[in-house]
Amino acid sequence: MDKQSKVDATYLVGLMSGTSVDGIDAAVVKLFPSAEKEHGVEIELLAFENTPFEVQVRNSIFDLFDPASATIDKVGAMNMWLGELYAQATLSVIGKCGLSPSQIFAVGSHGQTIYHAPEENVMGGYNLHCTVQIGDGAVIANRTGIPCVSDFRVADMAMGGQGAPLVPFTEYLLFNNPEKTLLMQNIGGIGNVTVLPVNASPDEVFAFDTGPGNMIIDGLVSQLFAPMTMDVNGEIGAGGQVIDELLKWMQQDKYYTMPLPKSTGRERFGQQYVAQIIEMMKVNNWKVEDVVATATYLTAWSIVDSYERYIAPQHQAEQLLIGGGGSYNKTLLRDLQHLFAPHNVQVLTQEDIGGNSDAKEAIAFALLAYYTMKRLPNNIPLVTGASQPVVMGKISWPYIGRPQEA
Repeated sequence: MDKQSKVDATYLVGLMSGTSVDGIDAAVVKLFPSAEKEHGVEIELLAFENTPFEVQVRNSIFDLFDPASATIDKVGAMNMWLGELYAQATLSVIGKCGLSPSQIFAVGSHGQTIYHAPEENVMGGYNLHCTVQIGDGAVIANRTGIPCVSDFRVADMAMGGQGAPLVPFTEYLLFNNPEKTLLMQNIGGIGNVTVLPVNASPDEVFAFDTGPGNMIIDGLVSQLFAPMTMDVNGEIGAGGQVIDELLKWMQQDKYYTMPLPKSTGRERFGQQYVAQIIEMMKVNNWKVEDVVATATYLTAWSIVDSYERYIAPQHQAEQLLIGGGGSYNKTLLRDLQHLFAPHNVQVLTQEDIGGNSDAKEAIAFALLAYYTMKRLPNNIPLVTGASQPVVMGKISWPYIGRPQEA
């Protein structure tokens, strides 16, 4: 970094809580101009923390995934509660790296998705497709004294997009490679891939949700191995065998063959889907370890199937770079390496290239917030299906008389 870059450095906080509902990821990043990159920014991760949700919070969030129980009073209260928790996580991670709130330019908060319905829904002549993320930005801003950018997805949806995936914009800025075609695969609750062709321009980048990531695995483990909520290191799946009958049933879901752009969520692969699998398990006397092994293999298969169906006909990739919680599932990584071997695609994690799998999406929302604050477009229309670039995110400003070192 040169002297000018140090002077121009900007500090931001990114917050993420995903569809797995594990907790809050908080990252402090240093952003500085880069003369070496056409689009001009580089990011340095200064601090990262994950704050697990307490059982009461997690259960209350899960209650909101069912529209029948997601009453207005519950949604409103949890919106404020999460705002308070996000604010605490923000102040904690800032303190971890020795900065003060007054040094932070902005907080970018993805919020907690409780409903995502990107499919066209025409009523009264308008497309009323919608998405709902909670964790109020005004609470975060006024507890921390820092401007907060939140509710990113709706601006893209207002222009006909699906409001997802959003991270490809930041992946393009940070990972575009002049020599290799890269697949940036995130495996959170849902899996999503960003395709970065060799030395790509923005209009060559495309991305989509590949299907379930950890969501089905976590759902099964929560039901069958309580109080566990995830298959730590893939140990349960490693002890089972794939059930061909179950795998074939799961592979028949229509999502896998839908045209691009496309995105999905808990509405398709959540609790009701897991309940169907458990019922089939009981009827067929399948071993629980085999069911988890099959769900793990299904995630790997869906990623490779997406590559074969949508990517390989146009771009032969050299590497698949994995981020998100799924990168720690050794059984899933083994399945991916096995399935990608015939395609000569190297499977690596963020840690393999010096990154942080857990922090990747929190970093992305810090960068998205920077573009919002600068009034610059931060979506990729080809990825989301929006009709044009837009500035995503709503800015909540703190009370100007409030000391920032709260």
